[in-house]
Amino acid sequence: MDILAQLAPDHRAGRPTGIVSVCSAHRIVLRAALAQGRAQGTPVLIEATCNQVNQDGGYTGMTPAGFRAFVEDIAREVGFDPKGLILGGDHLGPNPWKHLPFEAAFAKADAMMAEFVAAGFGKIHLDCSMGCAGEPEALDDETTALRAARLARIAERVAQEEGLAARLYIIGTEVPTPGGATHALEGLVPTAPEAARKTLATHRRIFAEAGLEAALGRVIGMVVQPGVEFGHEDVIAYNPERARALVGLLEDEPRLVFEAHSTDYQTEGHLHDLVGDGFAILKVGPGLTFALREALYGLDLVAGALDPDYGDRPLWRAMEALMLAEPGHWQKYYPGTPAEQAVLRHYSYSDRIRYYWPRPEAEQAVRRLMAALEGRALPEPLLSQFLPRAADAVRAGTLAPEAPAILEHAVRHVLDQYARAARQA
Repeated sequence: MDILAQLAPDHRAGRPTGIVSVCSAHRIVLRAALAQGRAQGTPVLIEATCNQVNQDGGYTGMTPAGFRAFVEDIAREVGFDPKGLILGGDHLGPNPWKHLPFEAAFAKADAMMAEFVAAGFGKIHLDCSMGCAGEPEALDDETTALRAARLARIAERVAQEEGLAARLYIIGTEVPTPGGATHALEGLVPTAPEAARKTLATHRRIFAEAGLEAALGRVIGMVVQPGVEFGHEDVIAYNPERARALVGLLEDEPRLVFEAHSTDYQTEGHLHDLVGDGFAILKVGPGLTFALREALYGLDLVAGALDPDYGDRPLWRAMEALMLAEPGHWQKYYPGTPAEQAVLRHYSYSDRIRYYWPRPEAEQAVRRLMAALEGRALPEPLLSQFLPRAADAVRAGTLAPEAPAILEHAVRHVLDQYARAARQA
């Protein structure tokens, strides 16, 4: 946790550093992140959202304690010391239950917060910006802060009862659409500095009135919109000039950094600029599972070329059948003709296919793929055809031509860009 508390002082001292926040529950993604941390001797920050993990299981089927055990098991597999693991809870609030009336929704949110803290999640993003049943879709700063204080009080109490170190908090909710925009992107306006100042001032006043001065002193970051986003087929890159006024706010806030959501698909140069401007916490999720999906689909083609009995893209076909049978995670998000939707289902930057990888049908198809390639040194020409980045690494002698290594390499390629940008090397 020390690395998080040090982000603001480092920025203030003119030596900006950052940390990547890995927002995924996929075993291969987490394995790659923890292997990177082991290799570089650095802490690893892994976050779970309230929809992904909660006391009801979320869409992963895991409780906070279950998610922690899952991650720690992977850490032991790759030889990463769990002492270097930082777990965060993202968008913790009523969002999974916002269809319920306020009190019912917040009874669930209260219970969720208690479970996240008791399970040892040390970084807490308080997000109570969404209305519950009968309320406006987006709430004002006053109501949002009052509800955030309610959850912070629970977090403080549980940490004390469990004898845990004090929690670190993130406030603010002006973020890109979770999972990416649902329309073509033309431009994006960063958070106005006056809006960010108002959010800060409101939270400070209400936390102080609630007797939460200690928690207030551990607010290390604020979520704002830096002007980055990705849609189904396009990405808005970070523009330092457009964010200049917002970045100037940090000059008056020496104990804070910004947390940037939806940094997926930014170039390494843009990530470097974000960290340099004080967006020290870089969240990435779909970009990692997108890279993993690319590698899986490439191996699907390699297996078909090596073994005619394997079939014609059976992994792709299994995923297509699964998504068509259960369209809830993509149908209302992907517009267009059936042919256009078919492309988006598999290849969109929004990567809504990631919700299907935990399904038994998908896991079975991946197991069949890996069994078909088990113990085989994959020919360089086939890798060059279907996985050219992996082929380059194999030729350079930095990657074994084996399927498991190639999958991890695909994710590590993205994570390594973040690591270089975060160190400001």
